[in-house]
Amino acid sequence: MLKTFLQKLLILLYRVEITGLDNYAKAGKKVLIVANHTSFLDPLLLGVFLPHDITFAINTQISQRWWLKPFLGLSRVFPMDPTHPLSLKDLIHHLEHDTRTVIFPEGRITVTGSLMKIYDGTGMVADKSQAAVLPIRISGAQYTHFSKLHKVVRLRFFPKISIHILPHTYISAPPALKGKVRRAYCGHVLSDIMMNMMFMTSAYRQTIFDSVLAARQIHGGKHKLVEDLERKVLNYNDLITGSIALGTAICKRTELGENVGVFLPNSTKTLVTILALQLYGRTPAMLNYSTGSAAMMSACVTARVKTILTSRRFIELADLGAEAELLSQQCALVYLEDVAATITPWAKLWALVQGRTADYWYRPTVSPDSPAVVLFTSGSEGTPKGVVLSHANILGNLKQLEACINFNAQDIVLNFLPMFHSFGFTVGTILPITNGMKTFFYPSPLHYAVIPEMAYELHATVMFGTNTFLSAYAKKAHPYDLFNMRYVVAGAEKLQESTRQIWADKFGIRILEGYGATETSPITSVNTPLYHKSGTVGRFMPAMQHKLEAVPGIEDAGQLHVSGPNIMLGYLLANNPGVLVPPASVYGEGWYDTGDIVHVDTEGFISIRGRSKRFAKVGGEMVSLAAVEQLAMVAWPNAHHAAISLPDPKKGEQVILVTTQKQATNAQLSEANPGVAAISLPKKIKEVAAIPVMATGKINYPAVTALVTGKA
Repeated sequence: MLKTFLQKLLILLYRVEITGLDNYAKAGKKVLIVANHTSFLDPLLLGVFLPHDITFAINTQISQRWWLKPFLGLSRVFPMDPTHPLSLKDLIHHLEHDTRTVIFPEGRITVTGSLMKIYDGTGMVADKSQAAVLPIRISGAQYTHFSKLHKVVRLRFFPKISIHILPHTYISAPPALKGKVRRAYCGHVLSDIMMNMMFMTSAYRQTIFDSVLAARQIHGGKHKLVEDLERKVLNYNDLITGSIALGTAICKRTELGENVGVFLPNSTKTLVTILALQLYGRTPAMLNYSTGSAAMMSACVTARVKTILTSRRFIELADLGAEAELLSQQCALVYLEDVAATITPWAKLWALVQGRTADYWYRPTVSPDSPAVVLFTSGSEGTPKGVVLSHANILGNLKQLEACINFNAQDIVLNFLPMFHSFGFTVGTILPITNGMKTFFYPSPLHYAVIPEMAYELHATVMFGTNTFLSAYAKKAHPYDLFNMRYVVAGAEKLQESTRQIWADKFGIRILEGYGATETSPITSVNTPLYHKSGTVGRFMPAMQHKLEAVPGIEDAGQLHVSGPNIMLGYLLANNPGVLVPPASVYGEGWYDTGDIVHVDTEGFISIRGRSKRFAKVGGEMVSLAAVEQLAMVAWPNAHHAAISLPDPKKGEQVILVTTQKQATNAQLSEANPGVAAISLPKKIKEVAAIPVMATGKINYPAVTALVTGKA
């Protein structure tokens, strides 16, 4: 009777919804239930809504608190000390019998809103007892006043609470593992189970605008969200209203499903433009203006772009008048200043009303699997292609990241990465607005002295960048400029040891290196505060699968193929404009061939050996051009280097090292890298004033090759 009464009361107050009860039934009678710990309500929620009599394995000290005793009288309690071996043995013996026992592997209520440390002991209990492990996620309770997130998130009296029950699994360590190694392995597996649970129960199957509306419900319409150099701060209400007003006006000039060019810098206006297009079923095609008019015109042909949204002020300030003139001969240039002039006061008022009530009337015009953006590859390895990402691709990738790294509404992101780059678009722009993180958009990553000063002024806590940019900022920044920084995440190119070291020594910051591609939305793997190994690019994102294709001549690595919810819809190619070409892999549909040669260790950490296209075959042996560049970095850490290969009549190919180091020799390379094989040394070294790079900071290898061959 009491359980039924409490069920009805909690449903009335919190609209509690439970899903996956069939998974609960399939788990059997000997079950270890592992749940995330969001609030003091969690034991009550599980005890009331789960069938049968549930046993709670609770810390002995907590079980003795007076305010818990009335509730604990409703359930069975197994007092335990998670740090004491005998206590864990008792729990293993308890699970040898039919029982459904709940344990919170974090050992405490979250103070971040995300998963915290997972204790290895729970994984060991699951391994030794061979009980079915049943993951359960509680969401929504973290927003109640029973949580520990005061001043971290906006607490509310009666938020909706959901209980998600996932399919059961088992933890079985290899027999060869013993003692602490076995315990650590089991804890590692359990942590992966919990992170996958957090991702699989996340709301990534929706549109980006849906996600923005959901974020407003959590953080409030007046929550300050984005700012740029004009210093006008937009909150959620402003962002949503502006997107509706602009989108209504753009609809008159474009068609449903059309790819619309976006020729704009990092700014709040660009964000509003992107959301306006997506809201009304248009797909923003982000033009990379750093590549010049010819490349942009080619991109427009490839994506069948007929209309380009831009700004007169941007074109004037960026001195892009010539590029705009050439583009106007191929496409219709629509200036935001002109569009804004057509929005009447009545239209603005109606947009305001619609914006405030969007939670009730808004229904997506497209599905989560519809294109959300077209991004163009940088062309560092060949002709640029259009990469089409869906709403679910982008949001799925962000939810994967959130399952591994804690972000919250108190974070301030300094985003200087251009939105036409996948790193800047997905992680630098969409991640913050869907998580209530305030973002400052800075228009260029090349202002090396200004950006650290901006970080200091803004009290920035999160920064995403490339090795090239992070290295340059470190040299210019004052040690106190980054005093408030929580996370610095590096991607898009290899993080050099010298960059890692200067950030650690000068600022006391550990850079989290990741890896990905535009085609993976872009994150494939990342080091996290909990799982970090220097020299690697971290572990795969939750719900991703990988396979290594054997490469002749390479023993301990293979060509990486990946699949998962973040894999692109497909390419738009110049030889067949406007036609979507799904990703191709020897492993079939849904798999993407990264073209990278990687090694994956026993803990799942990935080491990049190089691009398959960036291996030279010298005298029948495979030589990694990336490894040659690394040799040069060790020898001359303050210079820039790029390695390329050219045909060789005798040995098939020859390696050329292009460097800014003066009077560089192979003898110096050998001296700095004792034991290096002669075949790994370049045949020639060419000294240059500067290594050609693109706007993202990545080396422009076609330009380097042209420089060496005299075709530049």
